[in-house]
Order: sequence, then C-alpha cells, then structure tokens
Amino acid sequence: RGCPAAMEAREPLRDVRGALRAVLARLREGEPSEGREPFELPRFWDALGQTFQITSQEATKLSLAFSRPPLPSAEDCQKLSEDVQNAILAVATVYYWLPKGQGTTLRKMVRDATTEVVEGMIQLTDTILNASVESLSQEQLISTGGVWEACEQVSNLPRDNQAAVVSALAACLGVVKDAVEEMEHALVEGQDPYGDIMEDEELGFRGNRDTYWSEADRQLLSSCMGLMKASKACLKKVLAAVKAHGKADSPEQIAQLDDLADIANEISPSVDELALSMYPPVNPLAVRLNAAKLASVLKKVLEIAKTSHVCPPSEEGWVQFLTGAVDHNMNKVKNFTQGQL
Repeated sequence: RGCPAAMEAREPLRDVRGALRAVLARLREGEPSEGREPFELPRFWDALGQTFQITSQEATKLSLAFSRPPLPSAEDCQKLSEDVQNAILAVATVYYWLPKGQGTTLRKMVRDATTEVVEGMIQLTDTILNASVESLSQEQLISTGGVWEACEQVSNLPRDNQAAVVSALAACLGVVKDAVEEMEHALVEGQDPYGDIMEDEELGFRGNRDTYWSEADRQLLSSCMGLMKASKACLKKVLAAVKAHGKADSPEQIAQLDDLADIANEISPSVDELALSMYPPVNPLAVRLNAAKLASVLKKVLEIAKTSHVCPPSEEGWVQFLTGAVDHNMNKVKNFTQGQL
C-alpha cells in the first residue's frame, strides 16, 4: 500500500470520500426546496453546466496529481480535496434549485445525471485511495474517464419538461417495440417457442403440452398480440402528440405531461407481464388477468391524453380508434377464456 508518508498524503481524500457519500445519500432521497423564486430555467442550465465543467476539471487535476511520483504533499492533497468537495457541493446545490413545479420527469433526469457525477467522483477517490503503486493505473484512467463522461451528460439533458417527457416516452416505445417483435417472432406459424433450447436428443419426443401452443392457445394469443400492438400504437401516437402540441409554459401543462409520463411508464412492465404469461404451458386465466391489466393501463393513457393539452380536436380520431381497438381485443380475450371461469 505504499509508504506511510503516501498514506498520510492521501488522508484528506478519505474525508472527502465520506463527505461525497453523504451528498449522494441526500441526493438519492432528498427533495429540493421549493424556495429560490423567481426561478429561471436558462440561468439554472448555465449554472448546472458550469458546475459540471468545474467538476470535470477537478477530477483531471486530482487524477494527474496522483498519476506519477512525487506524490502531492499533505498540504497540496488537502487543497485538491477541498476543491473536489466544493465542486461536488456546487453541483448538488444547483440541482436543488430546480423546483418540482418545473416537472417531476425533468427533475428525475437531472437528478440521475447529478447522481452519476457524484458516484463517478467517489469511484475516482476510491481508486486513488486503493492504489498500491505511485503510477497511473488502468482503473484510475477508467475512473477519470467516467467522471468526464458523467459531466458531459449535462449537454444531452432535456431542457424542459416537454423535452423530458418526449425522451421518457421514446424510451418506453423502444422497449415495447422490442417486446412486440420478440413475441411476433415466437408466434410465427408452426414455430416452436422453445425450439432453440429443446434440441436435446436425450429429451426424446416432445409431444408434451408444456412446450407448444394448441390451436385454442393461438386464437387467444392473437388477441393478446392485438393488445400488444395497440400498446405500441398508443405510445407512438402519444409521443407524436407531445412533440407536436406539448408545452411546459404553465404549471397545469407541466403537470399534465408528468401524468402522461407516469402512466406511460406502466405500459412496458404490463406488456412484459402479458408476454411472459403467453409462453406455454398457457394458463388462460393468467393471460386474461394480465391482458386486463394492460388494457386498463392503455385506457388510462388514452383518457389522460384526451383530457390534456396535447390532444386538440385534430388528435381525437386516433384516441377514439385506439380505445376501440383495446376494447375489441380485450373482449375477444374474455370470450376465449369464458369457459375457464
């Protein structure tokens, strides 16, 4: 672990690591103050960008100081440690300026980015504290790069709640698209859902109900596919409407966008649950329950969209159409499972 002098020189870094861990814990659970009025978004972004940039520079300075002998003196290490701590405290302080009223979706994204910077800096101090030799290790390079990357994230953050909700909806849509494609692939006529894993000769003949879909299963599953496709269409349309009409100018608009993002977040887990229950052996009741759960989430999304500012009269057609599609497929699921009740 190097000579005692080296350990002593690093001592201030231990205190910094403790302080950064405390900041991280507060960020993870903390609610910001509602104070600091009047709040101005452009000023907030300038300040946040600056604090991220300064943190990136401090990470570089710290890393360079410990990259080759001679190690910094205890005094220099104290100074470096204070600078790192001040940079991170500034990052957290600016994050806390952002009031909830600017949108919870936006806040969560900014908080995630802020948390990543603090985690990166903790990782870097860890690496330096654990380094046994006085040379630049691969880990230290990676940790330093990690802080740089985390600090660069600030330029990719959505600038208001409308942009934040667009980005959240796009992410949901990506996940649901993948789930739909996977299920379509598995359902291809005559294809065996377990074909890839059940090729084993020793298992012998597989005429067993647990590994294939019966004709009745396939009928039921086609209506489930209808619901999954409606989920994809729903997210696509809501995303387009938020892009076209979404605004973050008033508290009401901001809150409506958050409501949409919150309910849309429930679509993908509900699609996954339904998809899982569709694999053989099919339990029709489990399928029906999961289908009903997804249908109700979709109806809620459509309802919230319809009553919000993102749906002017020009958007009413698809809302009505998709509401009908959800009901139609859900009714078919109910009919196919009626005998099971």
